[in-house]
Amino acid sequence: MKERAHDKTVLITGGTGLLGMGLLETIPEGYKVIPSYKSDFILGVYDGFNFHKFDITKKNEVSNAFDKIKPSCVIHAASIANVDYCERNKNETYLVNVEGTKNILSLCKEYETKLIFTSSNAVFDGGSSPYLEESETSPVNYYGETKSIAEKLVKDADSDYVVARLILMYGWNHPNERKNPVTWLLEKLQAHENLKMVNDTYTNPLFNIQAAKAIWQIIKRDKSGIYNIAGKDRVNRYEFAVRTAEVFGLDAKLIEPVTSDYFSGIAKRMPDTTYNTKKMECDLGILPMSLDEGLSFMKEHQKYNL
Repeated sequence: MKERAHDKTVLITGGTGLLGMGLLETIPEGYKVIPSYKSDFILGVYDGFNFHKFDITKKNEVSNAFDKIKPSCVIHAASIANVDYCERNKNETYLVNVEGTKNILSLCKEYETKLIFTSSNAVFDGGSSPYLEESETSPVNYYGETKSIAEKLVKDADSDYVVARLILMYGWNHPNERKNPVTWLLEKLQAHENLKMVNDTYTNPLFNIQAAKAIWQIIKRDKSGIYNIAGKDRVNRYEFAVRTAEVFGLDAKLIEPVTSDYFSGIAKRMPDTTYNTKKMECDLGILPMSLDEGLSFMKEHQKYNL
């Protein structure tokens, strides 16, 4: 086994992603956090953090990062998460979401490092909600399939792990990263574009700050196993869009409800992947945030002009 770091050194893969941004905003006192990224842009020091650049699909780069940082915990949030992109680019998706996870997992075992692997509601088929941690997984699209495979790798590795299943997430993303459901919607509505949003796929959307706080609680309380992490309100995408417009004072009349079959040529979506959050509440002391609370917080802490 390699030399292990101080117990409060945390490496975040995918540090510029939506979860990464939330984690950096909510670091508990006493933790040393090293965010990492792979993107082509040069980040260096951003918002006071020194970002470490490496590619999780290249084991030698992962090994060099571990040797330099010696993390006691890794929050593995790096993945390809655009569902339609995954369906069209399966080889690349498998390389990142599965092989990349294998590389992280291998180094975690070598350094006796705790792994928190971020998974997704896409591991479920959406036919038996609300989903518990022990509910059977049955993905219906390729993104969900890669997450399900990676989950099994992590669970079978005989190491200290957590699978944190996040659900549809929103918040202020890094300006160089892809938009999320709320920032995309705000940009479109501010441009007075008409939008069609599906009214037959349900989740309980998760504010990225609350997701981050739940993960920090997992670390602080040294939890293991699986956690389904989600917000309070079960809504469809049309309802989500209308609530967003209302909170930000935009024109909800620009939003039209349609069914999923209106959009052809996209990856299959799940009808209802709402989570049961009792374990999150009881084990972590995290009460799920309502959609209005999360959106209002975003409005009050606006990061940039869209």
